[in-house]
Amino acid sequence: MKIYVEQVDDVNVRVFSEDSIEKEISNFFTFEVPGAKFMPAYKARLWDGKIRLYDLQRKTLYAGLKNYVEEFARRNEYQYQELASADYKPVQLNNYTYEQVEGYADSLNLSARGNPIEVRDYQIDAIQKSINTNRTLLLSPTASGKSLIIYSIMRHHVSEGRKCILIVPTTSLVEQMYTDFEDYSFENGWRVDKHCQKLYSGFTKEFSKDVLITTWQSIYKQPRNWFDQFQVVFGDEAHQFKAKSLSTVMEKMGKIPYRIGTTGTIDNKQVHRLVLEGLFGPVHKVTTTKELMDTGRVAKLNINCLLLKYSEETCKERKNNLYQEEMDFLVSHQKRNRFIKNLALSLTGNTLILFQYVEKHGKVLHELFGDQTDRELAIVHGDVDVTVREQIRKRADKQDNMIILASFGTYSTGVNIPSIENIIFASPSKSRIRNLQSIGRGLRLKDGKTTCTLYDVADDLSYKSWKNHTLNHFLERVKLYSEEKFNVKISEVNL
Repeated sequence: MKIYVEQVDDVNVRVFSEDSIEKEISNFFTFEVPGAKFMPAYKARLWDGKIRLYDLQRKTLYAGLKNYVEEFARRNEYQYQELASADYKPVQLNNYTYEQVEGYADSLNLSARGNPIEVRDYQIDAIQKSINTNRTLLLSPTASGKSLIIYSIMRHHVSEGRKCILIVPTTSLVEQMYTDFEDYSFENGWRVDKHCQKLYSGFTKEFSKDVLITTWQSIYKQPRNWFDQFQVVFGDEAHQFKAKSLSTVMEKMGKIPYRIGTTGTIDNKQVHRLVLEGLFGPVHKVTTTKELMDTGRVAKLNINCLLLKYSEETCKERKNNLYQEEMDFLVSHQKRNRFIKNLALSLTGNTLILFQYVEKHGKVLHELFGDQTDRELAIVHGDVDVTVREQIRKRADKQDNMIILASFGTYSTGVNIPSIENIIFASPSKSRIRNLQSIGRGLRLKDGKTTCTLYDVADDLSYKSWKNHTLNHFLERVKLYSEEKFNVKISEVNL
């Protein structure tokens, strides 16, 4: 019995066989969504809580998952055969050696802050993997130089006459990526303003240069033929591409053969990884945070978990609260907010306070500082104009004693402020990706900086055998810290 695979376009392959085997393939690529039973569509019986990556009617699957089909066939002792398609012409793979890529990277004459950059061995390896295979998902943590890797690959494709689209999650990152490219090009004379253009609110959608740097929100309504003008797509912070809107954007790119995703984190859900690999290509682990710390390429991380203890009466009152009720209680708790404020004021060096709710918590904390400090105080959230956010980021990078309050949505991913020495988690979160990305804000090195400290503020509202929601989330974070081999200390604090 045979399984046939035929390339449809650069998004999908057609996988077909006997009916019974196709149903087996469908089951192999079907996954239950964690927490689906709490979602409205499931409650309304409009959805069974499962994601099916193989379309049994159209017999299609994301092209990046061909190797899983081959694995399925081998495991079940079916024959696997790839068919040539009359309508699809694959691009040629390259075979550049490490030494050739190393020479290419040196020829770019890269710089940062006006100083020459030596491209690291793992970065050369990532560049080689990307330009040889054409499709890959680079797994590399914050402060490993992902933007430099993207720049180097992008320069290769531009030199080959290919048009590139670089998709980032926020408008702030559009500006930051453009600025990074200018920084890398300072000594080599490559004109970023000549080759690159930005697209978000206020910029034209008419593409006239070699590289478009944009957000998915700015392009997801574009028709399929609009994407045909590009040959290369970069998906920065690709872990966010599991969202339906982002997947829809990628599915419109049926004529873009070169696909490079970059991310520092992938969560433990298998379906999440398969969606990303399907859209971009197989995962290539570039390096790890532990390896970067051990070699002195990022700051050493110390984690101080501050477990706030509440009175027995308070815990009794909170018993059996729903999650949102508990969160509303915590973000409005005056003693808790004063504790966070005093903690920040007691620290030296630039301090980043991350919160979840803007109106109910971020702005409340900001007002609480009042005129109690002569340190510069800034607040960043979704309603703050992107140019103001970029000004705050640049000011922080030139100071050593600033306090920034920022929402997780704006500062947990991608923002580059090497001078951050302290991070305070003011809001509890169980998201593996959000926590690791947030930690990454403080790991970049700067002259005189060797360490970063994370203050994880957690809350024990447990009563007898009942444990509160955010305490359980805290235990998940501690487990994550242990898996990542971070240095962790837990202290109890009576409020």
